[in-house]
This record gives sequence, C-alpha cells and structure tokens, in this order.
Amino acid sequence: MTARLSAEQVKQYRASGIVFPLTAFDEEGAGALLNKFEQLEQREGGRISPGTNRKPHLLVPWLSELIRSPSILDAVEDVLGPNLLCWGSQFFPKAPRDPGFISWHQDATYWGLSTADVLTVWLALTPSNVANGCMRVVPGTHLSQVEHRDTEDGANMLSRGQEISVSVREEDAVDVVLRPGEFSMHNVLLFHGSKPNSADYRRVGYAIRYIPTHVRQTVASADSATLVRGVDTYGHFEHEAAPKSEFDADAIEQHRRAVDGARRSLLLRDAKGTGVSAASGTGA
Repeated sequence: MTARLSAEQVKQYRASGIVFPLTAFDEEGAGALLNKFEQLEQREGGRISPGTNRKPHLLVPWLSELIRSPSILDAVEDVLGPNLLCWGSQFFPKAPRDPGFISWHQDATYWGLSTADVLTVWLALTPSNVANGCMRVVPGTHLSQVEHRDTEDGANMLSRGQEISVSVREEDAVDVVLRPGEFSMHNVLLFHGSKPNSADYRRVGYAIRYIPTHVRQTVASADSATLVRGVDTYGHFEHEAAPKSEFDADAIEQHRRAVDGARRSLLLRDAKGTGVSAASGTGA
C-alpha cells in the first residue's frame, strides 16, 4: 500500500508527538460530513447527546465508513502498522463565543491502555483556528507521563477540570490550525488543550482513537473496539460490528454494551454540557 506519510513526516511524529495538516477530504466532502452531523444534532433535539457521542460510529453507518476511510487509515498505518483497531470516537463541537476551554492534559492518564502506541486523528469539519478555539499542543511532551490534578474550574470542559501538574510556557505551545477536511494525528501522551471560542462561528471536529491490535486494556475487566484494517491475532478486545442502519436495534444494543458495564469505570462522568467524557473523551 502506498504510504500516506513521507519519511520526514513519520520522523516528525516520532519526535514531536504530532503531525499536521494532513488531508482526508476536500472542502466539499467536509461540508457534506458537517451537514450529516447537523442532521444528527437535529435528530437529537439540536445537540448531540452525551450518550450518542460515545462511539457514535457504532450507531451511524456514515461514521462507521468514516473511521475506515483509506485517506485516514493510510496515514495511521504509517505510524502504527497494518493491524488497526478503532477504540473510540466522538465529536468536539464548540459553539460561537463559547467560554469553555480544555486544560492541558494527557489522554493516556485516563484510558487504561497498555502502551503509548495510541493516536488520535482530529478531523476538522469546519475551520479550526486560533479565533474559534483550535486544539493546542506542546510538541515533544509525549515522551513521559506526568501527574494530573483536579481544579473543578466551572469553565473547564473536562469533568473535574483535570490538568497537568506542571506549568507550560506559552511560547512552547503550537496552534493546530486546520481547514475543513484536514486532520492532525497526535500521540496519547502529548500535552494538548484548547482556548475558548471567541469567534462568531462554530468549530466542529471529529476525534478518532486508533490503536494497534497488540494494545490491551489494563483497567476495565472488558473492552471492545472495531477492527478497521488488517487482522487481530491478539484478541484483547471484543470486536464491534458496523451498524446495518442508523440507530437500528442491534446497533443500539451493541453500543450500550460498549459504553456501559465494565467500561463505565473508565468513563468517569460527562464533561459539562459537551457530550465529552473525561476518560474516554478527553480531547480539545
């Protein structure tokens, strides 16, 4: 398979913990995805619910197709190898003039996965820029795990205001500016967060969490994932099936099993009003 990333881009990911911008869709394609997301919001009363926004690819066929998109998986394979699972996904909508922010944190603190061979694809469905609160990262911070603390800041979109216990110099932070249809890939240990949306237009991104099949769950007694490329000879995760139709009965039941039960120990409680969970859904 033709590599999506150059050798230099792979080297950049290894050294800095992030590579961007990469292109999955043109602006027309991204606009079509945004329209489908807005239809999903309308179906749920104008805002995607926290429950639906945990692994929505198990409920909605077009998202099941999206997590399998070759234009995304080719790049992921260049970093993680040919045998890939999608462990989770969710939307990150940020409304115009939304005062909410996400503090500096590392996702690996909450996910219970066995190694740092884990990455997030952050796909922009709208412009994601400084004005509307794009994701920010500190390159190179993926090389070690640091302690976190709870701040209980009401404006923090994480459930308990979780943040790293070390200071970050503003001049070290990089804004992950993306056009619609572009995406970034970052490591599970990378410091990342975002500022409030100070613009008069919304920001919408879709985060997809990929792991190689050798990774296992170390906290929950059981976990599930979707095989999106290659083969799984390890069997650490129960395999999830693609939904046959939108919110069909089998899909709803599978989704319930995937996000409830033993895995609830990972989910903590929902981030305030965002449909984002502090454990499975930390992001920006």
